Amino acid sequence: MTDLPPDPFFSGPGIDRADLLRADEASRQALALAPGARELVWRDGVPSVGEDGRLEWRPVEAPDLFLGLDGEAPRFSALQEEFADAWAAFGQMAVLDPADAPLFAAALSLTRWHARHRFCANSGHLSEVVRGGWSRRCPECGAEHFPRVDPVVIMLAEHQGKLLLGRQPHYPPGRYSALAGFVEVGENLEAAVARELLEEAGIRVRNVRYLASQPWPFPSSLMVGCHAEAEDSALTIDTTELEAARWFTRDEIAAGLKGGEDAPFQAPPRAAIARTLLERWLAA
Repeated sequence: MTDLPPDPFFSGPGIDRADLLRADEASRQALALAPGARELVWRDGVPSVGEDGRLEWRPVEAPDLFLGLDGEAPRFSALQEEFADAWAAFGQMAVLDPADAPLFAAALSLTRWHARHRFCANSGHLSEVVRGGWSRRCPECGAEHFPRVDPVVIMLAEHQGKLLLGRQPHYPPGRYSALAGFVEVGENLEAAVARELLEEAGIRVRNVRYLASQPWPFPSSLMVGCHAEAEDSALTIDTTELEAARWFTRDEIAAGLKGGEDAPFQAPPRAAIARTLLERWLAA
């Protein structure tokens, strides 16, 4: 049996998040003063990655957020105000060691959440950072707010051995990827897959099944990879969502993943779960 490609980028346990220490203010203060404590370095709106592909750290100066324990070494981050978008961050992610990718995603999502949710949704009052940065509490009404994760389905639709891929206007020239969309209120994953494929490409599907998931820190999504069988191949493309969409053969998928000047399309980058889904489909 062919070995499947590795798990999606950003996936994995990362470091020990040490939940029991989050609510203990005295313990966190002591950890910040520990000899092995380090603070994450930020550069150009993302966690900084060194030439060796590992995250860069420095002595603790602003332990606003407690990220967890790397072995016995405490890890912190300062709050941030400016962030790069996903496309601008791909330069850092292209060299990021997969072992540090889960922590990269957690730190980026958490700091972005604080920057976007400074005020209480109930009272409008400025809230305070608590639990080592893993929630905010309103001093006015006492409401506690936690970082949110937005589920997004991303799916491979298959018909007679071909896969449907599409491109959005902001993609680099020639890039095609799996179709995706946010899960709506009152909707399960299977219904979201079917709705998005019908809305964006005009196809009806059956036998939706889960494949893999990935945290996506732009700003804080959970990408849920799925596969579905299309009832037919006729497409009606929603041009407000997609610039183009078409069916690709197995040979075309293989050529696209391999790359090169004669590739039929530019594949998604390694940090995107869409690439993992394509690699696994091809390997299977």
